[in-house]
Amino acid sequence: MRLFPVSKPVSYLALVAVVVLVIGAILARYFWAFHTAVERRNGPFGQEIYVWQRQWGAVVSKALNQAAGQASSFSVLAAEVSWKGSEVDREVRVAIDYEALKATGRPVGFALRIGPYSGPFDKRGEAANFLTGFAGSLIAEAREAGVEPVELQIDFDCAESKLNGYRKWVEAFREKISSVPLVITVLPCWLNERAFTALARAADGFVLQVHSLERPKGPEAPITLCDSKAAVRWVEQAARNGVPFRVALPTYGYLVAFNKEGRFIGLTAEGPSRTWDEGTILRSVSSEPGAMARLVQGWQEDRPCNMQGVIWYRLPVETDSLNWKWVTLSAVMAGQIPREELRVEVEYPEPELAEIVLVNDGETDQPAGAKIEVGCKGEDVIASDGLRGYAVTRTDTGSICLEYRGEKIFSTIRAGERWKIGWIRLKKEMEVKTHVSSLQP
Repeated sequence: MRLFPVSKPVSYLALVAVVVLVIGAILARYFWAFHTAVERRNGPFGQEIYVWQRQWGAVVSKALNQAAGQASSFSVLAAEVSWKGSEVDREVRVAIDYEALKATGRPVGFALRIGPYSGPFDKRGEAANFLTGFAGSLIAEAREAGVEPVELQIDFDCAESKLNGYRKWVEAFREKISSVPLVITVLPCWLNERAFTALARAADGFVLQVHSLERPKGPEAPITLCDSKAAVRWVEQAARNGVPFRVALPTYGYLVAFNKEGRFIGLTAEGPSRTWDEGTILRSVSSEPGAMARLVQGWQEDRPCNMQGVIWYRLPVETDSLNWKWVTLSAVMAGQIPREELRVEVEYPEPELAEIVLVNDGETDQPAGAKIEVGCKGEDVIASDGLRGYAVTRTDTGSICLEYRGEKIFSTIRAGERWKIGWIRLKKEMEVKTHVSSLQP
């Protein structure tokens, strides 16, 4: 039995040759994309800080002043636009304290956030005309206040399939604000799209956002805000387009909520606290300072030439509950893994009253779930109690301990904080010694 007609062997050979050529072309394309030589450099690079607050006040001004000595510049959220279909639904301008910005003595760029928009995209269309006019007014406002923008950053929540359309907007922005450099924020998934290179080259540069939160599969599943290994790969991939770029790195965190069945139901970021139904399982996820410090170290030693620096998202203020403290960001910006130092003090407001205080003297937040042995016997004590989730227990030898029994989600003692975690009323005046016997994750 013959599988192929003997009289026409050439046609099949030709077909095989065509297939081989096509496959070879595809492989060559990917080899070129991922193995093209990129010029390298080392040494320090610019480190900007993103000011995300929609409402400014004394705490933001204080934070700017605190960061000014180490930040190379600031990127400031200036306004947001959201859509309903192809019509503008809402435009919000941030009441920026320009005097506080000027007091830092640092260069300042401004960001315009644009919500999801499905089209149509037209360089001369109504949407483009509105956005470019709006952007022009933001620049004019800054200049009138005495601040010359070093760039306008467009942060558009664009679908991957719409990048060609987005390029038309970028070209319209470029024409409207030709006196100010224009950069766009970029997601790693865009790097694989055919339309990306033309989009990136339509601007003066881009910001590669390597942080995101994917929908968690369950309360026990790993949750990561920034995969540092993936960030290194994306930076190398981004560099092959030849366009100058910076990398956005996270400092913030979330509370992630699951229902009783373990299904993801929502999350909260910095801002007003949210009330959850009884039985809700909460998990905290935040950027890991050690991993971010190692990224800084690695890029200081070796990076693509067109990677110009990083932008830290976002400026720490003293009222933040899910963002790093400034002491943490300061250490990481220096390429140092933040120091950890958790200790216990005993205070005596009265001669026979000992108060146990947990102190975080380190540069990063720490789990407060410690077991602390207190150097006194039960017979020395009239009364005692634990505070902030700690409970008084006894060892087999009769010594008193303080153990954390509260919710783990709320068991983080922040850098620089002091927690009074318990007290002991003694029968007589005596010195109480303490020892941290274990730390619970």
